[in-house]
Amino acid sequence: MTDTALVQYAIDEGFASAVVTDTADIVFDPSFRPFCEENLCGQYGVNYSCPPDCGSPEAMKQKVLDHKKALVLQTIWDIDDYSNTAAIKQAKGAHNAAAIRLMKRARAEGCDGFLVGASGCSLCKPCAITEGKPCHFPDLRYSCMSAYCVFVKKLADHCKMDYDCGAGQLAFFGMYVFD
Repeated sequence: MTDTALVQYAIDEGFASAVVTDTADIVFDPSFRPFCEENLCGQYGVNYSCPPDCGSPEAMKQKVLDHKKALVLQTIWDIDDYSNTAAIKQAKGAHNAAAIRLMKRARAEGCDGFLVGASGCSLCKPCAITEGKPCHFPDLRYSCMSAYCVFVKKLADHCKMDYDCGAGQLAFFGMYVFD
């Protein structure tokens, strides 16, 4: 599968922008991990895809760098109120659902890889970890950009994507990491 075909799959799925970059060009910053530890999303320690269960910042970085390329994905959403957590959650869910569809299509075409989401995995509610059970969907599970300690602003700049889309709009980012 060509990079061009993968970008087209992303556009077909409704992403506002999609760019293939080398994983070596991704900036990681472990100082972002404490944001996960603040647990503002409520997923710390109760989701396999989130810290501390997803892996250390170093392990997460290495997981990405073990692959050559990343398809950086962006969605842009109209939002009237940045404190409307329900609207933001719905937008993130739609972003991640499109990314999962893209991942399944890429894998079906022989382009194996894994997803980095706009938020932690929400395939199971609650996550099986809360019941002491193994993950029901380990091949689909995804961690968020923050768990990987990706410096999203620098990645957006590198990919020539708007990070701050202006008043009334909100951008979400993710990646499909592959070889």
